[in-house]
Formats: sequence, structure tokens, C-alpha cells
Amino acid sequence: MNKTIDFIYFNAGGGHRATALALQQAIEFERRPWNVRLVNLFEVLDPKANFNKVMRCAPEDLYNFRLRHGLTLGLSTELKLFQAMIKMGHNTMVRKLEQHWLDTKPDHVVSLVPNFNKALYESITNALPTVPFVTVLTDMADYPPNFWIEPNQAQHLVCGTARAAEQARAAGYADEQISLTSGMILRPAFYEQVEIDHETECLELGLDPEKPTGIVMFGGHGSTDMLRIAKALPDIQLIFLCGMNATLNKKISVLKPSARHVVIGFTQKISHYMQLGDFFIGKPGPSSLSEAVHMGLPVITFGNAWTMPQERYNTNWVREQGVGLVIPSLRAIRKGVLALLENLTEYQDTVSRIENRAVFEVTDILAQLMSRADSERAAVALR
Repeated sequence: MNKTIDFIYFNAGGGHRATALALQQAIEFERRPWNVRLVNLFEVLDPKANFNKVMRCAPEDLYNFRLRHGLTLGLSTELKLFQAMIKMGHNTMVRKLEQHWLDTKPDHVVSLVPNFNKALYESITNALPTVPFVTVLTDMADYPPNFWIEPNQAQHLVCGTARAAEQARAAGYADEQISLTSGMILRPAFYEQVEIDHETECLELGLDPEKPTGIVMFGGHGSTDMLRIAKALPDIQLIFLCGMNATLNKKISVLKPSARHVVIGFTQKISHYMQLGDFFIGKPGPSSLSEAVHMGLPVITFGNAWTMPQERYNTNWVREQGVGLVIPSLRAIRKGVLALLENLTEYQDTVSRIENRAVFEVTDILAQLMSRADSERAAVALR
């Protein structure tokens, strides 16, 4: 009988659901004998959508609104308040989750979300004590306390950087409870790059194939910072990936830069457009940075008081790996781009040496954990 594996996600920011989909696609590609279920945590905790009825929006909509408009200052304080609310509702959440597991009976549960891993772990342990629980960090590092890594839980952690693995050990996890992958999880499409005629593709978009092209992306919801970048770099050839932000798309499209600016709305062809680029500009999100580096693009990103708390380590990662520049604000964007272009070949050489196979490594890790759990159950049965 096929094993049933549940991937727990929510839609705050988009990266958690994207990771769940990436793992689902990899499992299908590898023909693993697993039934995969994507479980929206908020739908389990609030099945009647009472929050939506009272607030007239989903819980994650407030967070995503702030991302779209760059209103990220003060998120550290709000995170503490949010975590305090989670602590107050802990026992209620555990009971709801226990009933969910008893009703759905998964064979394996994988969390792709922060903040709720104590409730998830306790509910699984109480309801289905033989079911393994795994947390796959979708950030490059933890933001303790009580963000990704809950101390001393009898579970497994999958970390995308050495820094996250160090944090897990510091929180009381043994080496056998930690798996370190070669990076953050990317969609399998990033490994299925079709060879393109670079010159033809550029000309079709109105780009000069002889000039360097920057890819500008601020996640699936875009950001008003992209409009400021367009105005600051009118003479730099750029492709703007605006995601689902139609308003931003229109505002950038009506500008009249001296160099070609291509504006793209929501698309599944991120990897295709990145193949046309030479460098990347965006916020220090783990997915965006990892996608750019995997596609051979040196990065320019931002580190300041507006940087989301869970993404602050990412700027250190950029510096440590030597894959680009971290600038303090949009006011420095022109200076940063010109500095990167002066040494573009050297940065591209550094980026090309980084290999990320995390999505396939994680499916191997899950297979090993399932096999280990089966062996432990069999050993208990023989006693």
C-alpha cells in the first residue's frame, strides 16, 4: 500500500506553498510510491473561515499586503505579538490538529511552515505517535526563539544551510536528527532548462543581446520598490517579473526609459526569463536568491531595517558565498549595479560553482526516514 505524506503549508509570502508544490512535482517526476496531500494549516485550524468573516480577508492577506507595498518595518515586533497569540491558543490548536490527524491518518507529516511546529509536533505525537514528523526549513536560517526550530523535539529537521544546521544543534538536536541539503528547494522546472537561442529570444523581447540584462523580481506579489528601481535605472536593460501585481505592471509599463524595460506579469516561466538575464535584483528572499544563483545570475539585494527578520541572515549568505552585493537602500541601486557590472565575469564564475540539488535530496531524505520508521515499527511488533 502506498504511503500517504502530508505537506503542511500556508500562503503567507508564497514560498511555503511553492515549496510544497516543488516537492510534490519532484515526487511525481521520480515516481515515488507515495500519496501526496497538500494541507493548508489555516484551513485545518479555521475550517469555517471565521477569521475571514470577521476581518473580510484571509489571515495571510494582511502579511502579503505589506510585502506588496514594502511595509516591512516593525515586523520583528509584530512577530513577537503573533507568537504570543499562538502560545495563548496552543492547547486549542493541538486539539484541532489531533482530531485532523485521527480523521485523515497520514503516514508521514512534513511541516513547511514556521511558528506552529510545537503544536504540530505535539498533536502528531499525541494522536499518531508512530508517525514521523519532519520540519523542512524554507528559510536559510532560523530566527529564534520559537520560529522554525523548537528545542529538543523528537523529530527530524531538514536545513538548507550550514548556519541552520548549527542552530539545530544548539537547540539540542543530535546529528542523526538533522539533514543538511545543498541549498533551498527549487521547483524541478529549474533543472529542466531548455536550450534557447539567446540572441533570437532577446530580439523578440526588444532587448539588445549585446548588452547585459538584469532580472528584477520581488516575489510572487511584486513590490513598489520595483517601480523605484525602474525609475533609478532608465539606461539599464531590465526584465521586471511583477508576479500577480497588475497595478505595478501597469505603472512600470508606462515609463519611457532610454534602455529597454520588459515587464512581465504572473508567469510560470521564471527560469526561462532568468536564462535571458545576466544579473538579478531583488529582496533577500531565500527562494529568489536561490533561483537566481542556480540560474547563474549574480545578485544585488538589500540589507537594512526594512529587511524581514527571517531574511536578515540571507544577506550574510550572499556576502559569505561571494555571489553578489548587498546594498543598504534603493538610493544605492545605481552605484551597486555599476559596481557589479564592472566585475560581472568574476561574480558569474563564483555563482557557477554553486550546485543546488535540494529538492531531490529532500525526497531521498524522506524515503530514508520512512524506511527507518517502518523498521522501528517492525522491531516493536516483534518484541
